[in-house]
Amino acid sequence: MNSLLWVKAFHIIFVASWFAGLFYMPRLFVNLANVPADSHAERERLLMMGRKLFRFMTILAVPAVALGLVLWLVYGVGKGPGNGWLHAKILFVVLTIGYHHACGSLLRKFERFANARTERWYRVFNEVSVLLFAVIVVLVVVKPF
Repeated sequence: MNSLLWVKAFHIIFVASWFAGLFYMPRLFVNLANVPADSHAERERLLMMGRKLFRFMTILAVPAVALGLVLWLVYGVGKGPGNGWLHAKILFVVLTIGYHHACGSLLRKFERFANARTERWYRVFNEVSVLLFAVIVVLVVVKPF
């Protein structure tokens, strides 16, 4: 049982850290969308921050997902009847991975000067990660089905 608790603890640490990056990346996009055309240094600084954050987020996502798989496949967390919450959680984790990749795609668009979105759109986009996190936490803690 002791090893299960360690795996859970590290899973939570990596998930929380990954989501911290997912919460912040769209804030960089808001700032990038507001950069004046003649402010090359500010734009490059924000792009550098975005590239570093995306790399770090990706590094954090890998053990977060891997430890979740260990909890499920090795320790049997969520297996058996009455564990429909896990199937819903997996769906939202897949959506989170898609959101992560969308952040990478948006960053590449900024790098290519191909951004077509407003800062207001990025403010709304920023809330998607909060909703994903909230749904996942509720599913894990409350286990509604």
